[in-house]
Amino acid sequence: MTYEEMLIENEEVIVKEKALRSSDGRIKGNKIAIRKDIETDTEKGCVLAEELGHWYTTSGNILNQEKIENRKQEYRARLHGFNLKIGLMGLIRAFEHGCRSASDIAEYLDVTEEYLKEAVDCYRSKYGVCAIVDNYAIYFIPALGVMKID
Repeated sequence: MTYEEMLIENEEVIVKEKALRSSDGRIKGNKIAIRKDIETDTEKGCVLAEELGHWYTTSGNILNQEKIENRKQEYRARLHGFNLKIGLMGLIRAFEHGCRSASDIAEYLDVTEEYLKEAVDCYRSKYGVCAIVDNYAIYFIPALGVMKID
């Protein structure tokens, strides 16, 4: 889902690009601020996905990551964002499209390579070695790979 598609799909949230200093995105209530000097819509989309993850999964101020409950909420928000932008089915679609390298997968899914790496790390921590979806095995260890199961 592109940056523009996420804006349309989540019209109950007000998104504005602003001059932020300490982060790329912030959320308060139903208002999301995205740092206005982020260069590409791809990067903005990755930031927006995480902030939407916070909109849908967190409550209260979770800036203090010393608290375990806040870290859990941060994890849920990031996972939600990864699923919104990438998801296991997105990895399968990229494989079916012929993408094999991280840069090809990231380009196909309209995410940065760093965001893709963070998502794969998150999926690895959630699913372990691999996840089975429909007739596919998605491997996270030793590296990202997708295999069709007949």
